[in-house]
Amino acid sequence: MSHLLSLIVVIPLAGFLLNSLAGNRLGTRFVSAIGCGLPVLAFLVTVKCFLDLQAGSGAPLVDIAYTWALVGGSSFEVSFYFDRLSAVMALIVTGVGSLIHVYSIGYMKDDTSYARYFSYLNLFLFFMLLLVLGRSLLVLFVGWEGVGLASYLLIGFWFEDPDKARAGKKAFITNRIGDAGFLLGMFLLYTTLGTLDMDRINAAFMADALPTVSASLVGILLFIGASGKSAQIPLHVWLPDAMAGPTPVSALIHAATMVTAGVYLVARMSGIYLHAPGASAVIAAIGALTAFFAATIAVVQTDIKKVLAYSTISQLGFMFVALGVGAYSVAIFHLYTHAFFKACLFLGAGSVIHALGGEQDIRKMGGLARKIPVTFVTFAVATGAIAGLPPLAGFFSKDEILWFAFASSHGGSALLFGVTAGTALLTSFYMFRLLWLTFLGPSRMDAKTERHVHESPRSMTAVLIVLAVLSAVGGFLALPHFLAPLLPLPEVHPELEHLETPLVVVSVILGLAGLAGAAFFFGGNAARAERLRRAFPALHRLLAGKYFVDEAYNEILDRPLYWISDRVFLKLGDQKLFDGSLHGLAALGRRTAGAFSRVENGNLHLYVLLVLFGIIASLAWSWRHG
Repeated sequence: MSHLLSLIVVIPLAGFLLNSLAGNRLGTRFVSAIGCGLPVLAFLVTVKCFLDLQAGSGAPLVDIAYTWALVGGSSFEVSFYFDRLSAVMALIVTGVGSLIHVYSIGYMKDDTSYARYFSYLNLFLFFMLLLVLGRSLLVLFVGWEGVGLASYLLIGFWFEDPDKARAGKKAFITNRIGDAGFLLGMFLLYTTLGTLDMDRINAAFMADALPTVSASLVGILLFIGASGKSAQIPLHVWLPDAMAGPTPVSALIHAATMVTAGVYLVARMSGIYLHAPGASAVIAAIGALTAFFAATIAVVQTDIKKVLAYSTISQLGFMFVALGVGAYSVAIFHLYTHAFFKACLFLGAGSVIHALGGEQDIRKMGGLARKIPVTFVTFAVATGAIAGLPPLAGFFSKDEILWFAFASSHGGSALLFGVTAGTALLTSFYMFRLLWLTFLGPSRMDAKTERHVHESPRSMTAVLIVLAVLSAVGGFLALPHFLAPLLPLPEVHPELEHLETPLVVVSVILGLAGLAGAAFFFGGNAARAERLRRAFPALHRLLAGKYFVDEAYNEILDRPLYWISDRVFLKLGDQKLFDGSLHGLAALGRRTAGAFSRVENGNLHLYVLLVLFGIIASLAWSWRHG
């Protein structure tokens, strides 16, 4: 038992409450101290729990906070579970999350809603920690829905702009679609096993006698929820629009927290997926398709944050490929390295936007390397990491994904390797394209913007330096081996073992080829890239239009649903049926009252005549029934 686990979760919640209730009155220094200090404290407590875990030879720490409900013979507890997997996730969430909080001090210092921003950021951290530390699917689901709420608040933070408010709603609604699958899978597990504790569910599926429920069915239902949260096809459409929020929010959501929740869920429930080859094959296929699909779109994007958004979708696809071939610890390894280099890239993009007074179009940049050198160097390191160049962090994790996509006996194949290798090449190409157009080559800025370009404040650049260092050295931690007692690596086909070293060489060549391609097409004035764009206008239009998936959803779903809502439910149902019925009853009442009002007119002769008719009618009725 360790009550420190509850403390890890509660600390950010305290930050949310303090800044929400008193932040505006006590000023920005109080907001900054609470908003950043408490996440750092949560990180330190997490480190203490990690040391306790190691001292206990890896035995999980458990903290039963309280009993939530007693239903029949079942007890639903709010309890927290700290093993090797949740330790890695909690350290990432609190560590990278704290750095993003610190960065926000400089980035958001002039915003009028400074206290509200930090209170939302702390709330997000609270729900994410609830998600990764919850022992049961029920507690995890509360955190799952909570990060959906917090992301809605943060993405639509500048809600005065209708487009930004709409982006927040889009993220919220799209995730609810995936959550329907999650709930069905959760109900099915509870009905069959009588528990929602994830360690007990995994133990049941790893026992000699398997549960009667279909592991593939449960696995697919849970993956539907994971694909919504982690933006896999076809539920990927919310994530690029999530760029509407402040740039540190993009870093927090896309690097270390919300979008990785789906990857964590599948890895956590590995006991189910090890007995669900069909579901695992679907996960690997969707992951590979998503990775390649998003990478092709990123090649032509011109908004610096949109390039990184599609990059995130693609990298999540890589993680799901690893999950689909049974390399669960490798997926978490890439999640871990991705947290460093993607946070560095997003915050570096924020530094560029800050330097250019809000400009996000990379076609209006160039030549920034000399003007904001710290941002350039850190961005370049993170770019090399995501491109898979050795010895940077992304090289180690991406290389292992490529290897198991090819050789795993749990679903690896040459086709899967080909798709992921092609995506790795595209990743290197579009990321070095971004680096080139933003920092290198001739300046394309207007004179006024160029005069005011300046390096970001130390609170921002210090965070960039820390993340760049982690992006450089983070891969040397053998995370898959650390997680092996919990998430063992899959066996590989014996006849393919001799190809591991050659595939490492291929991985390096892919990264260098992407670098060379970007330099060739975008070096100088990028004339070669422009000629290529003009040579294939239809392809460029397709990629720039993001394959028109949003437009297809609009035609196939939005417009029919709007027609049904407007014509059937509003005009026929609400206006004619409900309103018509009520108005009809009111009209009948008015007409009836009008008829009686003509009788009650004060005419004495009419009253006597009516009384006479009443007496005659009464006598007639009595005579007939006497």
